[in-house]
Amino acid sequence: MSVITQKNSKAYSVLIISTIAFTVCFMVWMMFGVIGIPIKKTLNLSATQFGLLTAMPILTGSLVRVPLGIWTDRYGGRIVMFSLMLACVIPIWLMSYATQYWHFLMIGLFVGLAGGSFSVGTPYVARWFPKNRQGFAMGVFGAGNSGAAVNKFLAPALVVAFGWAVVPQVYAAVMLGAAILFWFFSYSNSTHLVTTNTSFKEQLKALKDPKVLRYCQYYSIVFGGYVGLSLWMVQYYVGEFGLDIRSAALLAACFSLPGGVLRAIGGWISDKYGAHQVTWWVMWVSWICLFLLSYPQTEFIIQTINGPETFRIGLNIYLFTALLFILGIAWAFGKASVFKYIGDDFPNNIGTISGIVGLAGGLGGFVLPILFGALLDITGIRSSAFMLMYGVVWVSLIWMYFTEVRRSELMGGKAIPSLIQ
Repeated sequence: MSVITQKNSKAYSVLIISTIAFTVCFMVWMMFGVIGIPIKKTLNLSATQFGLLTAMPILTGSLVRVPLGIWTDRYGGRIVMFSLMLACVIPIWLMSYATQYWHFLMIGLFVGLAGGSFSVGTPYVARWFPKNRQGFAMGVFGAGNSGAAVNKFLAPALVVAFGWAVVPQVYAAVMLGAAILFWFFSYSNSTHLVTTNTSFKEQLKALKDPKVLRYCQYYSIVFGGYVGLSLWMVQYYVGEFGLDIRSAALLAACFSLPGGVLRAIGGWISDKYGAHQVTWWVMWVSWICLFLLSYPQTEFIIQTINGPETFRIGLNIYLFTALLFILGIAWAFGKASVFKYIGDDFPNNIGTISGIVGLAGGLGGFVLPILFGALLDITGIRSSAFMLMYGVVWVSLIWMYFTEVRRSELMGGKAIPSLIQ
């Protein structure tokens, strides 16, 4: 076997096993999106309390992304990922023994470490591939987001058959098995490490770049929104359309599954057309879908010559699911295109930058379920969750227009020179 063939073989082995490991980690990270429903009923939680419950793992998984990204640059993704997965096994198992609300919140913080796996795997995988294929590689790895959909297929079946407490036990066993497989099928390469004379402060200097802040905003939508809605949609279907937990989880997977699996295609498209063009169109598709999803179920009476007539406006379950499906596809592409930006602009600091951008996206996923719950408690309107996301997308579209679109060529057209830097 030639050196090039051997290198390619290792690269694809790393990509495949890292994607599997990330899928398992993401499945665990999204666990409360399903088991939180029977827990909510048992503990008689409000919508805001439910939002906080689902968000606790997201908080920890977000906060550890920056140090994990830096450690990956310094020590290598193989040892960091393996150690992280092992550290999650016991907290996941202990979740099945929780009985009070604060138990779930505290253990959820430790379970949330699994969410930090993204900022480990992204630089680890990317450095095994040439720059013109990094978008594809990071997209394939990012398809591990489909763990959210796997959770929606697996957890409801376990809940119905055995009760919610069995889910953490099964997930702990799956995490342990995935960690062992990862160790045996992954590799290390010392040339991928940041030189030892590079200080922590020097690694963080790139964070002063204003582009990083902009990428954080984009990612807080395409990833933070994806996480938030993945956690929220099962109970949304149960409350809005009166479905049982298995049917609700199945329909919610129509959003989660394409939002994860199609990230690989988004990476390929970003390599071909550029991160800017893909992200721009992702934002517009998101804007349209969220506008339609925001409209609440409405009934009004009009006085006609034949007497009062009642009209009803609102999305039925089929149109609602179709719009969620389109939104999931758009955000899959957007997640890949944001990291294509990072691979292009910060090739020597992918771990640190992906960590901070991942932190922003994760914090979005933490804050949004809490805000969804608070808005529902205050307004009583379930679609207020989409109203909030619609406003956030507006901010990104305006920001992107003034910082990128006006001073760049878009889809073959010459842009207007901008004085805004």
